[in-house]
Amino acid sequence: MSAAGTPWLSIVMPAWNGERYLAAALESVLREGTRGYEVVALDDGSTDRTPGILRSWTEKIPLRIVRREGQGNWVAASNAALREARGRYACFLHQDDLWLPGRLEAMEREVARDPAIVVHPASFVGPEGQALGAWRCPLPAGDVPAELFRERLIVQNFLAIPAPVFRREAALRSGGMDESLWFTADWDLWLRLAGEGPIRHLDAPLAAFRVHPASQTAVRTDLADRRQQLETVLQRHGGALSAAARRAARFSLEMNLALLAAASGGEVPWRPLIASLSVLGPGGLRRYLRDSRIVERVGARLRLRRSASLSAAPAA
Repeated sequence: MSAAGTPWLSIVMPAWNGERYLAAALESVLREGTRGYEVVALDDGSTDRTPGILRSWTEKIPLRIVRREGQGNWVAASNAALREARGRYACFLHQDDLWLPGRLEAMEREVARDPAIVVHPASFVGPEGQALGAWRCPLPAGDVPAELFRERLIVQNFLAIPAPVFRREAALRSGGMDESLWFTADWDLWLRLAGEGPIRHLDAPLAAFRVHPASQTAVRTDLADRRQQLETVLQRHGGALSAAARRAARFSLEMNLALLAAASGGEVPWRPLIASLSVLGPGGLRRYLRDSRIVERVGARLRLRRSASLSAAPAA
């Protein structure tokens, strides 16, 4: 706890019709204790049992509920909760994600160094919490130079949204997350915060990112909108970086869109994908494979699909 009982950490949780996973997310925080943090949950007009679940948890952990009429924008909800928070540091926890054991103590130890942002790897889990593999950060452990952080992060957002802990005032001063970017708002924020001070990488998986068919990234298939949002991040942050990083980022963008198109049964945009590959070169391909974590990201979803098909298969 900070002075006068103020929490050092604010856990920002946008919530909307999250009854299936919400209690598990809050339980993962409770396992870390009840001191040093606050949960600021913004209920964005839920119509299921989410409001009642949140009310019941105010008796178990330091949780404050903020309500507003449903706007259907998790980024705007997150910004509103971030403005209501009190902690010097903040982090996001979505209703379907989890903390892993030891996270609170580890993060408190790291912020004693006064970094602008602390990051760490995560684990992929499925709808029932089944392990689907690691989601690593291609960063050295300990202090990370801002230029290195940007050069690698611009290729792909390798940070699970519940992983970073950041200075709350720095995020607000920079405008919070861009509310027009439902797909890339967190990525844009991490790249902006890289210029706010020291960056720490704790090389231990301390959060879990849940992969499930009802997530927003799985449900929404508007590829043109996604392309525009990915392009926005590259235009904002790629200009000052090396040409090699920009080429790898361009190929990553095209690969992401190709995979999304294939997964949704749409037409794969082969031409821009092949064009970006043609200028990548062997070194650029190695950079892409290292920084995109493509094997881990696709592998987790393939394991989920395989487990689902095995569950659906009739008994012999």
